[in-house]
Amino acid sequence: MAPVTNKRVILKEYSTGLPVPGQTTTFDASQTIDPDNVPLNGGVLLKTLVLSLEPYILARMKAFMPNRYQIGESIQGCGVGVVVRTENSAFQVGDHLHGFYPFQEYAFLHETGSLTKIHNEFNLPWSVFVGIAGLPGQTAYFGWKEYSRAKKGEVAFVTSGAGAVGSFVIQLAKQDGMKVIASAGSEDKVQFMKELGADVTFNYKTTKTSDILAKEGPIDVYWDNVGGESLEAALNAAAKHARFIECGMISNYGGSAEPIPNMINVISKEISINGFVVTTLSPKYLETFERQVPALLASKELTYREDVTMGLENAEAAFDNFLKGAFIGKSVVIVADE
Repeated sequence: MAPVTNKRVILKEYSTGLPVPGQTTTFDASQTIDPDNVPLNGGVLLKTLVLSLEPYILARMKAFMPNRYQIGESIQGCGVGVVVRTENSAFQVGDHLHGFYPFQEYAFLHETGSLTKIHNEFNLPWSVFVGIAGLPGQTAYFGWKEYSRAKKGEVAFVTSGAGAVGSFVIQLAKQDGMKVIASAGSEDKVQFMKELGADVTFNYKTTKTSDILAKEGPIDVYWDNVGGESLEAALNAAAKHARFIECGMISNYGGSAEPIPNMINVISKEISINGFVVTTLSPKYLETFERQVPALLASKELTYREDVTMGLENAEAAFDNFLKGAFIGKSVVIVADE
């Protein structure tokens, strides 16, 4: 094969707030690669098929982050690719691998610790392995199983309920027999949460979270994807011995954060608050997750939705829309077909 263009999205400058397409990042088509002859040095060469848009991509655009991206280099995120060449005996040409990928068409990876082979026995779309059957799904499943201590008849409140994580949490809570309150930021998202089975759904931009929780609570489990005012309202509406699962605080990711004034409720209501990192829980739950979730997707017992962007050249605009909440379900970029 002759040398080919290796399109990529690179970091131009660190972000102090929300990134600006073309200023913080830029699409670059100047790099070429010779897939047949590029030195592998014991690694693997992958053709990128799907990339995932995640909040942590923004975090790594900050200059103060220890694991920040490097200026002039590709940004990175979860992805799925197919092995083109390999010098690693763990992988064969044609294997489909999930892991952390640079945002580029071809990825040479020498450090392969993040890569896992996908056994797609149900012939699911590759994009689900960066969504409900991938890291977002694992986040929902692991965190819920570990910390919810759900009981039938209890009340759960899920924020960002139309997103990749929250939409799965709603379904997990309903499987456990709970009443589910769920919030999101548009009427389309509210409708999607209803379709997932949530009992009480609302648009937090047009309805006060505190009013809904006062009417429908008290809440026993709070799944927090946003922090901020929703966390404050949940603390006021919490039942005795409520469990708060802190998964994300996207309201803070732009660089500004208001203090939570009512944290005293944690003491008076004896609330358990757990933050978690999905990889920490992986040894305990991954095997069960990989056995159950693809099968449930194949049988359509689990529901998901994707917001699909075609082409790496459109990834910056897609990430901008993602940060503005202009999507439903899991945001993915399709880089290439097989």
